Amino acid sequence: MNKRNDLLKYASMATQFLVAIAFGLWPGIKADEQMKNSMPVLSWLLPLLIIAGLMIKIARDTSPK
Repeated sequence: MNKRNDLLKYASMATQFLVAIAFGLWPGIKADEQMKNSMPVLSWLLPLLIIAGLMIKIARDTSPK
């Protein structure tokens, strides 16, 4: 049963990761369109910040207590 709990734990983390990136990318694209940037700065910056934050969260969640 412990293997199943571990699988569900990591699957939920992966789902959080993908959803958070999507929610960071969409506003970045919209903001770049509004600002009429020639280079998509916010489309890169927002997801990268989210990835950095999620990596810290994952490291804390998976470290032994």
